[in-house]
Amino acid sequence: MAVTHQEHHSTSGEMVRDIVIGMSDGLTVPFALAAGLSGAVHSSHVVITAGLAEIAAGSIAMGLGGFLAARGDAEHYASERAREEREIVEMPAQETAEVVKVFQDYGLSASEASTIAESLSKRPKAWVDFMMRFEVGLEEPEKGRAFRSAATIAVAYIVGGLVPLSPYMLDTDPYNALFQSVGVTLVALAVFGYLKGRATETPAWRSATQTTLIGGLAAAAAFGLAKAIS
Repeated sequence: MAVTHQEHHSTSGEMVRDIVIGMSDGLTVPFALAAGLSGAVHSSHVVITAGLAEIAAGSIAMGLGGFLAARGDAEHYASERAREEREIVEMPAQETAEVVKVFQDYGLSASEASTIAESLSKRPKAWVDFMMRFEVGLEEPEKGRAFRSAATIAVAYIVGGLVPLSPYMLDTDPYNALFQSVGVTLVALAVFGYLKGRATETPAWRSATQTTLIGGLAAAAAFGLAKAIS
């Protein structure tokens, strides 16, 4: 009986990357802001107002950054592809030689590589696809990627930002809310870091520890600075 071989590869993809970008900043920045304000003011209402304003501004800025980055990737890919399309028409011999070199780098002989390159040269679209992947090193971006990236990062930022603010919405004493916020957010950072590690196939506990330490240090620095100034 034949045994079916199954390969397991990471399928995290660009959406997970966008969630990581938005959630990590969403948990950390509003957390540090709330902690800093708790050391300087005596009203949870002020912390909530400032926190919500920061979440609104931060989600827009982060989403716009994601949109521009994805749009830039798409424009760069289109520009490079147009250049490759011109080159296979204007300098086919040089482009064929580049294909041969790619296959030789993979261990094929010159004659074997030349045969494949000659066959590929009869298929212009496939030829350009090959050059984009193996010479230029670019994959074609998904259509609509820029808008999806912006939305994913912005929503992840909002969700992450509401975690450290939630205790202030339930407790009018900013000092009590601060300790609750610290507990809730550190747990959220640890869980998020662990899941991020699992999704990206990196050591999950190390990811959880790093994420928690970064968020905790940012909040502690903001709180200490606010107390020192006030």
